[in-house]
Amino acid sequence: MTFVDKNRNRIQPFSLTRTSLAQYLVLTLVVLTCCQTTASAQDDSPIPEWLQQRLVDRVLHRRDSNAMMRLMNPIAEKAEASVVEVISGGRPVALGTVVSLNSSSDQLNTTTAPSSDPSVVQDAYIVTKRSELSGDPIRIRLADGRLIPARVAAVRRRSDLALLVAQVDQATKVRSLQPVHFDRYVPLIGSFLISPDRTGRVIGLGVVGAAPRKVSHKGRLGIELERISQTGARVRNIIPDSGADEAGLERGDRIIAIDGRNQNDVRQVVSTLNGMFPGEVVQLTIERDGSTVDIPARMGELAVMQESENDARVNGARNIRLSGFEQAIQHDMVLNPEQCGGPVLDTEGRVIGLNIARAGRVVSYALPASLVASEVSSMIAEAGGK
Repeated sequence: MTFVDKNRNRIQPFSLTRTSLAQYLVLTLVVLTCCQTTASAQDDSPIPEWLQQRLVDRVLHRRDSNAMMRLMNPIAEKAEASVVEVISGGRPVALGTVVSLNSSSDQLNTTTAPSSDPSVVQDAYIVTKRSELSGDPIRIRLADGRLIPARVAAVRRRSDLALLVAQVDQATKVRSLQPVHFDRYVPLIGSFLISPDRTGRVIGLGVVGAAPRKVSHKGRLGIELERISQTGARVRNIIPDSGADEAGLERGDRIIAIDGRNQNDVRQVVSTLNGMFPGEVVQLTIERDGSTVDIPARMGELAVMQESENDARVNGARNIRLSGFEQAIQHDMVLNPEQCGGPVLDTEGRVIGLNIARAGRVVSYALPASLVASEVSSMIAEAGGK
């Protein structure tokens, strides 16, 4: 493709990648739809009129068009006070779903004040995606923008869920927090699903692609091992950009313990590592050049390690953990990784699940409501709530 360089008054070669072409077309479309173009301007346009109209029609009829989002907003607004933004390590990492509000156990033991008393502190229980909690402090952002400290009260590795507890006053509870009710209804394949953010705005509109099913995981560290006569296993090769590579493991390192447990041979090392979920950090004790060193390393997804650069570009940003769920509903909602952890609604406004992973370009997973409700009940009991 060529274009006219007006500054130099001559034709310059111009190479467009798929990404730059898409950006170019979108920018052109915005200009076309926002401005009144004259006939002469249209004549000078680098895009033919028939293509301009096709681009306009395509945007107007998209499932996630502004008109469709506005149509779904009344449904999403029902969950406005039930969704928070979770901030960990100083940045937004996930959404959280309010699941319960209880009076603080400390105050219940020292006062007889009714729950309507504004001085009574409430424990707000919020469920979110566990593997995205990268560090302290943890805070939640409410619909009105306020930030409130929170702490992790319980976790469930198998479901990648974490229960947060934040203390709020009665006024905040009434105005900004409302627990959801998980409906055990299972949406049919082909039905629409809606994801709201903390302000009640629609951030995702998708279609159910598969009934709830197990999504197996293949958590890998990114190393090839070899048998040795000594205890443990020796690193023979390291996959570039893997957790092992980022942790600084080297060829020839001998893994002698994992998370403080001695490893007798290569089979035990492999078995231990394969039992870890993607996103989890393991403490490796290695022997290198006669010295013993402890190195933390993060497990990764085997499928992500094996994909090409083009595959990675097409799939876009994804969660650290995007597999390893006993039950998950597959849908094609386009979400950012930090938008997981929030509730999923059907077109009746029922909370039928919780978004747990952005797995690919057209694949996202949600835990079904029945599973989430069961996990939440046990976590709240573990945290001393009710």
